[in-house]
Amino acid sequence: MHEDILPFLWLIPMGFFTGAYGALIGAGGGFILVPALLILFPNEAPEIVTSISLTVVFFNALSGTIAYARSQRIDYKIGVIFSLATMPGAVLGALATTAVSRERFNLLFGVLLLAIAAVLVISPGKKSATRIAQTSYRSSGIGSLDFATSVIGALVSTAFGFLSSFLGIGGGILYVPALVYLLRVPVHVATATSLFVLMITAFTGGATHFVTGLFHAGTGRAVALSIGAVVGAQAGAVLSQKIHGEWIIRSLALALGLVSIRLLSQSLW
Repeated sequence: MHEDILPFLWLIPMGFFTGAYGALIGAGGGFILVPALLILFPNEAPEIVTSISLTVVFFNALSGTIAYARSQRIDYKIGVIFSLATMPGAVLGALATTAVSRERFNLLFGVLLLAIAAVLVISPGKKSATRIAQTSYRSSGIGSLDFATSVIGALVSTAFGFLSSFLGIGGGILYVPALVYLLRVPVHVATATSLFVLMITAFTGGATHFVTGLFHAGTGRAVALSIGAVVGAQAGAVLSQKIHGEWIIRSLALALGLVSIRLLSQSLW
């Protein structure tokens, strides 16, 4: 049964904030949206929460991709490689959401976010890595990955596709650190390219939910949140041009840490 959007119009501002912040850090906003939905709708099944989130992440990423494409910050070669590799994992991840309980889902999601936040905070080479990335990227240019790096990126993306679709987060919190630290892509290019990949990943996972009938119960909430997210993504893309890449990484780490603590507290106590 489809939901009526009218009772959920109050979710539009939340969608705007999620879209703006998600586009700013290249994460699509799913890592904010999923915990928020888990808190606001405590009795909702995990598969409904993830289907709503993936729908919103898709429209957020689509809007952000259009904005970043205008400023020519997307590395399409990396984006296409990651997108193609992530599709099989995204389908399997979407199907796997029905196999876990709500408590287990919260625990897995919280542990993942906390681990990523810790890596971003304590990584001793964070500053030098971003500087090396900027220098090497300038010298080699956009779209210049060698074969070995392309293979590594594809393998990593397949695993990320499963996790992101399974958790309903779109995967931006995974792709941005991987692009910056593994492939040495500058932060601002990484955030833009991440949204391009998220657009494909979220569409694949969301379509799987739709075909299997898991999406319909969350239609009203998904539409309301998506309206706000589309507008917010444009604002986030503009704001990203004014913020240093290092602060984007710090902001990402802080957000991940706060959300993970909240979810872990819910699942353990």
